[in-house]
Amino acid sequence: MSTLGPAMVEAAPSPALRPYVTRLCAYREHYPEPVTRAEAALPGAVLILAVGGPMEAYGEQVTAFAGGLSDRFAVTRVSGPCEGVEVILTPFGARRLYGVPMRRLTNLAVPVEALLGSWGDMMLGRLAETSSWRARLALTDRLLAERILVGPEVGPELPWAWARLLESGGRAGVFSLAESLGWSHRHLVARFQDQIGLAPKTAARVIRFGRASRLLRSGRPIAAVAAECGFYDQAHMNREFRVLGGTTPGQICPRPAASRPPS
Repeated sequence: MSTLGPAMVEAAPSPALRPYVTRLCAYREHYPEPVTRAEAALPGAVLILAVGGPMEAYGEQVTAFAGGLSDRFAVTRVSGPCEGVEVILTPFGARRLYGVPMRRLTNLAVPVEALLGSWGDMMLGRLAETSSWRARLALTDRLLAERILVGPEVGPELPWAWARLLESGGRAGVFSLAESLGWSHRHLVARFQDQIGLAPKTAARVIRFGRASRLLRSGRPIAAVAAECGFYDQAHMNREFRVLGGTTPGQICPRPAASRPPS
């Protein structure tokens, strides 16, 4: 591969996968020198089906890995050529695919072969045999559907609570959610940690951070975003961005175009 830098192609998940997968992206990267990145916490789980060189994630040397949700940003380090497919799973898609309590994967990157066994080996082997980006995306979609759609089911209560958090941008009250479900606060926390990997309050913080980041990228003023998203003040917002994104609100805002000197 002679082209330096990253390149990618995205595809929408098939209708059957949309409740479980939010992103499918084939990628190729090649850098002359190692590149270190801060990967922001997401309200989803990352599955990297790499068929190229290794990378460093969460302090581990990995090639293809499955991750859970995180309550902090992760540092990744990439060098040399690498390629594969990145999948972003909803918490419930990850639970069905991985087949383990999500609390076991919080803030971790686990080798695909260790977590998914022979199925993971098969998946990586099939992708390595497929060179077309679109073919890799179609293959990933089909094989994920075959496994996820027969995975362990989650009752309706947690998906309902999760949807309320997403709809509110992380501002739905945790005690209100528990009361609506007829659960105690302790039971709601335990179920979230088992099925999602984060306590509800922490999950709400990650969702709020994601919403604030999107608003900032759209050009909204920092102070307005802080107020709209429910941060106590701008200092609170700055702290959350450092913890969850390894960045600051100002670094996410679009940079103004350089003005031309008068002619």
